[in-house]
Formats: sequence, structure tokens, C-alpha cells
Amino acid sequence: MEKMLKYKGKPLVRRGNMIYYGDPQDKYMIVMIITSTEKKKDLDVTTGVTIQLMLNDGKKEKMIKQAERGGMYAAMDIAEYWLNDALENG
Repeated sequence: MEKMLKYKGKPLVRRGNMIYYGDPQDKYMIVMIITSTEKKKDLDVTTGVTIQLMLNDGKKEKMIKQAERGGMYAAMDIAEYWLNDALENG
């Protein structure tokens, strides 16, 4: 059985240029879309990310808010804050 990657205790799954952060069973989750990358030696480094806080009511997803960031560190920072805030106060 393959272990799922987690970030601060929440699942983190990548499918192509999309990264899903949070438990799909929860009311809210984050979708991050990699919009641009730059080649650094042999690696593709993310230089643009769209972050979306999504409401998941079981039938369909609805975007609550969206932001753009210039790299994965900044994107994960805001994603983690938004998700925790939504799960605690939403």
C-alpha cells in the first residue's frame, strides 16, 4: 500500500499541473494550479501558482476565493492558512 504525501497533517496530491491540498471528505479544500515553471539546471521550478479555496458540498465544488503567487513556498503558505481558517470558522 502506497503512503499518501501529507503537508502539516493534510493530504497533498498532484495530478499534472494541479495540486489538491486537504481531505476530500472535508467541507473545504485547496486546489493549486501551476501556471508557469522555469528550468533551473535539470529541474522545472514553479514560478507561478493560482490558489483556490473550494467549498465541497458533496454535489459540486464552488470557488470561495482565489490568489496568485510566484512560487510554491508562498502558495503553500497561503493555502495552509486559508484551509485552516475555513475549516475552523466555516
